[in-house]
Amino acid sequence: MIDPPLDPKVILGLSPEQLPRHIAIIMDGNGRWAKQRDLPRIEGHRRGAESVNAIVTHCAELGIKVLTLYSFSTENWKRPADEVDFLMDLYVRYLASERETIMTHNVRFRHLGRRTGLPDPVLKEMDKTVEVSRNNDGLTLCLALNYGARGEIVDAVRGIAKDVVDGKHAPDAIDEQMISDALYTAGLPDPDLLVRTANERRVSNFLLWQISYAEIHVCVKPWPEFTTDDLNSAIKDFAERQRRFGDVDVADTPAPL
Repeated sequence: MIDPPLDPKVILGLSPEQLPRHIAIIMDGNGRWAKQRDLPRIEGHRRGAESVNAIVTHCAELGIKVLTLYSFSTENWKRPADEVDFLMDLYVRYLASERETIMTHNVRFRHLGRRTGLPDPVLKEMDKTVEVSRNNDGLTLCLALNYGARGEIVDAVRGIAKDVVDGKHAPDAIDEQMISDALYTAGLPDPDLLVRTANERRVSNFLLWQISYAEIHVCVKPWPEFTTDDLNSAIKDFAERQRRFGDVDVADTPAPL
């Protein structure tokens, strides 16, 4: 049974039109959260997974169209082997355990990133979650796993170059839309709101093409402490921004003489 959506007017004081269509989150601070408590880093990742469940459910209930979570970058393979092994096992367990929640909340699951290098058990659970949720039409949950934005752009350019060589496109036919359609996020709206936790202010090779016009919200809390109230604050902050996309504010436009 699919739960009824929350009313954003009641929860946030906002109309559905004021909500961001696509929220992207850089989930930072798991390790630091654990270190501050004299806990192993893996405990921070375990607690961070609990935050994921709450935020995904909340976005689904609010009627957010897309939620993208930056979970494991292509650079994260440099971390200690035992931490990487724990994270890969955590993904396997998370995908298996959360499949029922994904279906209950009408969530469609999608992977962003390179498959090469990911362990077979991760790919198996990921593919199964993609398949069983394929026909869901609520929130699209994108897990950026083994993801890097520069690598994504390289993969897109390689694909377009191959099409040019094969005679499918002329070089001068390449435009922004063609590049967007070649990215991992093809078919999805670009993020309207980018949230980063742990008071960090970098984009860290995340959706570099797609966040060109995203509003950025920084939360001082580390990811394991991030709550639905913090997400609500980010959404309210977003709703107060004036998004001009390079244009000028109407209020700044001189009145006609």
